[in-house]
Amino acid sequence: MKGVNASAPWEFTLLGFSDRPRLEHPLFVVFFVSYVATIFGNLTIILVSRLDPKLHTPMYFFLTNLSLLDLCYTTSTVPQMLVNLCSTRKVISYGGCVAQLFMFLALGATECVLLAVMSFDRFVAICRPLHYSVVMHQRLCLQLAAASWITGFSNSVWLSALTLQLPLCGRKEVDHFLCEAPALLKLSCVDTTANEAELFFVSVLFHLIPSTLILVSYAFIARAVLRIQSAEGRRKAFGTCGSHLIVVSLFYGTAISVYLQPPSPNSKDRGKMVSLFYGIIAPMLNPLIYTLKNKEVKEAFKRLVARAALKKEMKDMQMVRF
Repeated sequence: MKGVNASAPWEFTLLGFSDRPRLEHPLFVVFFVSYVATIFGNLTIILVSRLDPKLHTPMYFFLTNLSLLDLCYTTSTVPQMLVNLCSTRKVISYGGCVAQLFMFLALGATECVLLAVMSFDRFVAICRPLHYSVVMHQRLCLQLAAASWITGFSNSVWLSALTLQLPLCGRKEVDHFLCEAPALLKLSCVDTTANEAELFFVSVLFHLIPSTLILVSYAFIARAVLRIQSAEGRRKAFGTCGSHLIVVSLFYGTAISVYLQPPSPNSKDRGKMVSLFYGIIAPMLNPLIYTLKNKEVKEAFKRLVARAALKKEMKDMQMVRF
């Protein structure tokens, strides 16, 4: 960054919740439990999806990508947040701040595109069931997943460069619990109108366009489901799509409220709370949403547990023989 001294700062102070010190210890417990649950839940989905042959389908391939993304999302921010909640010196290095900014922007944009890709997969599965295996072939799935990640990280390179080239003035105190673009823009001593306009444009591009495509996909899906004659068929179709709709609503609803709403006197605290939700709580809830409403995942998990128990029993029997 080009500072007033023409040198980059060594570190930033993340103010976070320092204005509410009584909340820090309870928040530490909540965030730690959420982080552990996020790691366990998403790793479980990744392992179950890869180890059970019955889940080697496009739907679970994209779900594995989403779980991996959520793992990276939380790991890029939560450990540093936990350290700062326990410390009186709430700092992050310049390199750490840059990495946090880059990863948060990259993974957020990737998730926007990936959720739209997942809705397209459900659209083909329900509206074009006879052509599903032909349309959603392995190569296309790999290309769609790769496009999601490449698009997200390319967006982050651009936005991060625009944010980090701004000169900083005064104390390097970030009024947030992480190095997010809107909070860093407030540290600049030059007019940031152009940067804010670019951030708004990218937010529209990555939030409103994918969410519109998702709504259109689900309009066609709803029409196709209502034409299904059997109640069991309709229930199964709504079950596979319901989980994705809940995740989409949680992610896009909170993200849009941060980046697309005009600033207000309460926007600072609102931004912190909403960022907490879609950066920590949503990745923890995603595995629960997909497993609680999905019989295939629960049955696959039971099969893996039974298989592991059988292997252990056979190993014990062999040890007894020898």
